[in-house]
Amino acid sequence: MADPANLDQAAGEHRIAHAALLDEEVRLHNERFRAVADIGRADRVLDIGCGTGQSTREAARAASDGQVLGVDISAGAIEVARRASRAEGLINVDYEVADAQTHEFAPARFDVCISRFGAMFFADPDRAFANFGRAVRPDGRLVLLVWQARERNEWPVAIRQAIAPGVSPFVDDGPDPFTLGDPATTRDLLTAAGFADVDFVDVHEPVYYGPDAGTATELVLGFHETKQSMAGLEPEAAGSAVERLRGLIAAHRTERGVLFDSRAWIVKARRA
Repeated sequence: MADPANLDQAAGEHRIAHAALLDEEVRLHNERFRAVADIGRADRVLDIGCGTGQSTREAARAASDGQVLGVDISAGAIEVARRASRAEGLINVDYEVADAQTHEFAPARFDVCISRFGAMFFADPDRAFANFGRAVRPDGRLVLLVWQARERNEWPVAIRQAIAPGVSPFVDDGPDPFTLGDPATTRDLLTAAGFADVDFVDVHEPVYYGPDAGTATELVLGFHETKQSMAGLEPEAAGSAVERLRGLIAAHRTERGVLFDSRAWIVKARRA
């Protein structure tokens, strides 16, 4: 019988490896995001929807005399984040499994609030931004990285069309990563939540799905939207869809790996 401790360690290592691949997916976006966030040495930083914590750890290294808190609703992601932070010897970072829509943050506690692709999925975005916005001190900064509109991103449209040719690429059910893609809507949302001086920086960089077609296919098949598009297909149709997906991914392999075009916004604002 397998040792449960060894199974747990193997599962943890798999989650860490998968997290690293997802971080690499948006490496170029993250470099732009980190530069704009410009975390100061003594800053107190809140990371919303921190996932497995790459952005949180980077903030902690920049805020070496400050403190960083990462929050996410996924206990599994938070456990990976904690393991990675311990491995890096970071002592100025904490994590909480929490829903940013309702969590009771200390008021005016943070100098900077960041979120790297973690702020688009709230069921009630007005409530969420107002709630964690109160945790930012007056004149404190908000820096978000969000996807632009779906139709400006090649990856969701092309993947959907490969799986279901001729079917609309717009999927209505489940989490929508493009909810903050319209600048006017997002500006109104942030203004209502108590932020001012809202500005948008265009980020036009490719997403990276791995060094080869096999890795990329496995990654894409794990996406929520891919699973949603595949749901209900008969086995033969599902097999054909996977083959079309393999062909699409093979056509996007470059010397730098499998790349798809994408557009994102870095959203900057100040707590009024």
